[in-house]
Amino acid sequence: MPKVSNKGTQMPESPIRKLVPYAETAKKKGNKVYHLNIGQPDIKTPEVALEAIKNNHISILEYSHSAGFESYRVKLAESYRKNGVDVATENIIVTTGGSEALLFALGSTLDAGDEIIIPEPFYANYNGFSVASGVTVVPVISTIDEGFALPPIADFEKLITPRTKAILICNPGNPTGYLYTQEEINQLAELVKKHDLFLIADEVYREFTYDGDKHYSVMNVLGIEQHAIMIDSVSKRYSMCGARIGCLVSKNKEVIATAMKFAQARLSPPTFEQIASEAALDTPQSYFDEVINEYRERRDTLVKALNEIEGVTVAYPKGAFYCIARLPVDNADNFAQWLLESYDNNGETVMVAPAAGFYSTPGVGLNEIRIAYVLKKEDLIRSVAILKDALAVYNKQ
Repeated sequence: MPKVSNKGTQMPESPIRKLVPYAETAKKKGNKVYHLNIGQPDIKTPEVALEAIKNNHISILEYSHSAGFESYRVKLAESYRKNGVDVATENIIVTTGGSEALLFALGSTLDAGDEIIIPEPFYANYNGFSVASGVTVVPVISTIDEGFALPPIADFEKLITPRTKAILICNPGNPTGYLYTQEEINQLAELVKKHDLFLIADEVYREFTYDGDKHYSVMNVLGIEQHAIMIDSVSKRYSMCGARIGCLVSKNKEVIATAMKFAQARLSPPTFEQIASEAALDTPQSYFDEVINEYRERRDTLVKALNEIEGVTVAYPKGAFYCIARLPVDNADNFAQWLLESYDNNGETVMVAPAAGFYSTPGVGLNEIRIAYVLKKEDLIRSVAILKDALAVYNKQ
């Protein structure tokens, strides 16, 4: 019998989605499942984006340009500049989601066997993208006790080898909700200049900051124009996860030219979704003001409730819509499965994402979970009440 590839065998399961079969079984039993496991917002997609699809009368659904519609890239660059990120149209390649942008970035900057340093915990698919690209992830650990702040630069520097080609960050962070300060971004900038590395920044949650803190884009740091690559997406900004439109942004012409070859190989990003994404750029500021205020209230509601559970530690998120909580259990994977398979509270339970899958260091984060606060406040309160009861029942076994 032929065997699958080693690369395929090494591809990690998604810690976010791997428990889906257990959730499906719980629902078949008649239980209601509160989904805290996945960053799928319940916020309505801007009407202007949906109307652009409804009112379109395309007679031939053609390929677009491999870099994406020029009209979209022009308008996207204008939007970036309006929001303080100084880039030009020629710095942008439209991709099929931020995921493809990351794959293009890795493929354009690292060869098989090269190393990329990533502060962990990190978005779980970074592991998968790296395996698919033949790239070795070298983690530098941030901790819940430090609020997942940027580890000391010395911790990065001691990991740099001749194989190191890039540093990858998510800002604000998924799964931590941590927002890097301007000082931390500048420290990374000095490091990549010193060692001639790329700095790849996943900035898809940039609008989601809450307490007057500002997001600092790597695209605005002077002196690293040839080092900086930004990853972006419409998924969370406009609650358009299903549109699968993102982009890769860099002022390094060689990076863009190289990424363009990957873009040509996959032909083009989807047409209708680009139409919706271009229209979404006309979303009024009032939409974002309401969304940010809603998420701020959800964060505060969730964190307050979690802090009232004995033995639970939660890192206070400054951005995005995730947090990491440390639970009084030995293994969060087992607990998360048990929640779905063997527990209910008046016919209801919760689904969480075990955080070990957001680390690449074995044995780290085993008693942590990621929670996405994408549910309305009443559901978050109920979810935490269920979690509190479940922990008490679980630890009495």
